[in-house]
Amino acid sequence: MIIIQKAIGILVNFIGLFSRKLAARIALFLFTKPFKGRINEKQSDFLDTSFREELTVNGLPVMTYRWLGKGKTILLAHGWESNAARWQYLIEPLQKLNYNIIALDAPAHGRSGSNRFNALLYAEFINNVSKKFNPDIIIGHSVGGMASAFSNSNHEDSRLKKLILIGAPSEFTDVLKRYFNMMGYSKRIQNAIINLIKNRYKVDSISFSTAKQLERFHIEGLILHDENDRVIPYSDALLISKSFKNSTLITTSGMGHSMVHESISNHIYEFLEG
Repeated sequence: MIIIQKAIGILVNFIGLFSRKLAARIALFLFTKPFKGRINEKQSDFLDTSFREELTVNGLPVMTYRWLGKGKTILLAHGWESNAARWQYLIEPLQKLNYNIIALDAPAHGRSGSNRFNALLYAEFINNVSKKFNPDIIIGHSVGGMASAFSNSNHEDSRLKKLILIGAPSEFTDVLKRYFNMMGYSKRIQNAIINLIKNRYKVDSISFSTAKQLERFHIEGLILHDENDRVIPYSDALLISKSFKNSTLITTSGMGHSMVHESISNHIYEFLEG
């Protein structure tokens, strides 16, 4: 896989010698196009135990799944190249505790629409789902955590009381740098990609920071991150923890990035019941 990534990077760099704009468009396409995350048969069987409802955001279908309960409402936001079924390990125990549970599929994932993914669009998905279902708690994994922070940062009317971030990234610029390094893009192409993001999404990528957004939050927070996470470095959790004043950081070891484990579930239950 690494060899293929480097080969693509070399090709994009070569194209960039003749057209930086074309090379940047190809590179951004690869960055925003998930190649996994659609629902398989086993996942479909689980998700079919829910009450499904499709919403529309910016003309795009957003698939939501609900497992009804009489307790507090929890919204679950998955990460990159995943879908709502990744929460099965958590949903089934939460049902027994009578929580009202909602999960959604991100843009270009699961049964939701769009051919491309970006965290700003995901934040819009989460914001609209939150307005409809009024969650008391949001749990976000990876970029789902980042998008959740941006979704709720400017909505003071939200009844949100707790936010749980699992393996969440902090600085978008660092996410970009890791992508650049993985692909081996030249400085010429890197700068072209950054300019394309600014022009296409009307946002300066430097300003896109989970840690900075969470400075505004006064709700309770729980941050779960593995010290050996190879996808999102543990240093991101430290940045988020420093900014998210009313939060607790729990550090794990040997669970990687997915953190699908009974001990993680137990930390979440304790936080929810506390």
